[in-house]
Amino acid sequence: MKDITIALLKERGVNLEDMAVLVLDLQKKYYEDLTIEECIENLHHVLEKREVQNAILTGIALDKLAEQDLLEEPLLSILKRDEPLYGIDEILALGITNVYGSIGLTNFGYLDKVKPGIIGKLNAEKEKRCNTFIDDLVAAIVAAACARIAHSRKKQSPL
Repeated sequence: MKDITIALLKERGVNLEDMAVLVLDLQKKYYEDLTIEECIENLHHVLEKREVQNAILTGIALDKLAEQDLLEEPLLSILKRDEPLYGIDEILALGITNVYGSIGLTNFGYLDKVKPGIIGKLNAEKEKRCNTFIDDLVAAIVAAACARIAHSRKKQSPL
């Protein structure tokens, strides 16, 4: 299932390296010795979770169905416009961030607002394809990997 999920992400223009760059950018200030390889490893761990896989499969399927005009109105138009008040795309993504607690949630909020790297690229492709779910799912995967790193590494506190 993990391989299918990674293949679907790749089909939609997202690879692990793009996500790892974001993980590294977000976590480097906390862990100076963090490597891109460690970021990719943590992304793999996130993608092994069944609830993560299910969220990705669901979101990508809905984006594809919208592109093919195979959803009923008004949902079809809402997804094609990526209607700001829709919010279900974020709700689905929050299922991923919740796997690693509140750190994942705060990282997701930042990524959803700023839209760096591949997330911004996906968001900018709205005119070409429906990326209503995928941009939020990628933000959630990155946020969860960041949270996993934070939970698994022991940062030395001055206290």
